[in-house]
Amino acid sequence: MQEPLFLKPIFHSKLWGGRKLENDFGYTLPDGNIGECWAISGHSHGPNEVANGTYKGKLLSDLYVSEPKLFGQPQSKRFPLLIKILDAEAALSVQVHPDDDYAEVHENDSGKTECWYVINAEPDAYLIYGHRAKSKEQLAQMIEDGDWNELLRKQPVKAGDFFYVPSGTVHALTKGIEVLETQQSSDVTYRMYDWDRVDKHTGKKRSLHVQQSLDVITVPFEMPKITSKVSHEGSSTITKLVSPPDSKYFSVFENRIKGTVDYHRGKNPFMLYSVIRGQGVLEIGDKQYTIAKGQHFIIPNDVLNWSISGDLLLISSTPSPGNY
Repeated sequence: MQEPLFLKPIFHSKLWGGRKLENDFGYTLPDGNIGECWAISGHSHGPNEVANGTYKGKLLSDLYVSEPKLFGQPQSKRFPLLIKILDAEAALSVQVHPDDDYAEVHENDSGKTECWYVINAEPDAYLIYGHRAKSKEQLAQMIEDGDWNELLRKQPVKAGDFFYVPSGTVHALTKGIEVLETQQSSDVTYRMYDWDRVDKHTGKKRSLHVQQSLDVITVPFEMPKITSKVSHEGSSTITKLVSPPDSKYFSVFENRIKGTVDYHRGKNPFMLYSVIRGQGVLEIGDKQYTIAKGQHFIIPNDVLNWSISGDLLLISSTPSPGNY
């Protein structure tokens, strides 16, 4: 085949969402507060449709099973990663995700380790990232007492920042932040606190998952240790943001391209790309494809070499060995 798989994004309405994805990326959004663009997904809650070429109209979830050669003959029947763009017009709930073992038993799903690349952030924006409890007992008491100011760690944030969020990490995006999220293909979230807000459609507070949160939160919180690596090709810069052994599930790269960068798949089974800024050309063999901000595509396993030219910012990722 030797061609990329461009994907049609799917949009999800969220209590905390807005309309920025329309202006920032040129997407045609459905009505409502749109919080999430599922950009590359094989998850049952929103699999993407292939938009071009030989497999046009096929769902990524189906293609992963029916054409395993495109993905390096995966062991799993579930596409391993989920790429989203999140627009936090308001704060998300303070939440935590389970690991694989807990999620399999309690949710019939995989766990959820994720990471954020900050696309935009308003002045003075901050994340909730981690907590200050020293024991499970202290954590439970602080939650019961509603001692959120003391419990929750606030982390200032700006465009270009990167955060690795392993399962068990207390976290939340807050107002005015837009991120590209790379995560395990899971849709399991436990809300431990939701700012006491009321859903305007139901007139009720959203349900919380305090016991599940207590079960899975890592105590005490430790800042993840990740080592980035920067390489240069002409005027372009490729930064490996996270990779094994720091990350069990994926490698993620920031690609700041000015000119032309030649890529080689190497041992990676396939590559995922999201164009965050700019426009340019993807070249595979003698074929060229125009790429621009807001597009998302997969370089499948049968493509060994490709190049990207232009003035662009892309985030790319690939699953780690043993997790696809």
